[in-house]
Amino acid sequence: MLLSTAFFPPVSWFAAAASSQDGFYLEACENFCKQSYRNRCHIAAAGGSEAISVPIVHEGDLFHTLITEVMIDYQDPWVKKARRAIESAYSTSPFFEYYKDDIFSILNSGIPRLWNLNLALIRHFIKKTNLGIEPLFTEEFTKPSAQKEISPPGPYGLDYRAAIHPKRPNTILAGLNLEKPYFQVFAQKYGFIKDLSVMDLLFNEGPESLLWLRTSIRRS
Repeated sequence: MLLSTAFFPPVSWFAAAASSQDGFYLEACENFCKQSYRNRCHIAAAGGSEAISVPIVHEGDLFHTLITEVMIDYQDPWVKKARRAIESAYSTSPFFEYYKDDIFSILNSGIPRLWNLNLALIRHFIKKTNLGIEPLFTEEFTKPSAQKEISPPGPYGLDYRAAIHPKRPNTILAGLNLEKPYFQVFAQKYGFIKDLSVMDLLFNEGPESLLWLRTSIRRS
């Protein structure tokens, strides 16, 4: 299957990846796309769903810049703001203390390119959720055959690039029978908020994250 890179990818992204036994491809040949999960994620905070964004260096024609070459703007203290938001949202979650140091270490490492930061985070969550898969990378760009939907299989398998977007819901979790809620810190206040960043799942479910990703609603 084919997925776009993502910063702290949403649960639907990881659920799709987990459904593939043979690994998945990351789109390495596209240009940067604004207002997407490529440089943002959503978490469950005290005020409800909250976005965390990675600021991008705007030099030249950013939207004709290869995704692997997009630079992160560290003049903005975004890492400090992201850490504060994550700590505020998840400090009381069951597994925050267990996982926070490794995640913050990646954020603090000063990785210059968005692609490499995302890849470090993706690989980290693959390891912590024990998915046992490894991302591959596209060698040429192919245009999605359908907008806002999962595209039919192409050279890299099923195409999820257009389907997973922060501005619109997708049917991936429903299609995998994974719409059953898990524990969230602020659920009593807001109800269960679905398809947040995978860190929401990991901080709240810990080692059970893999079981949740690969088990249907029958788990109830």
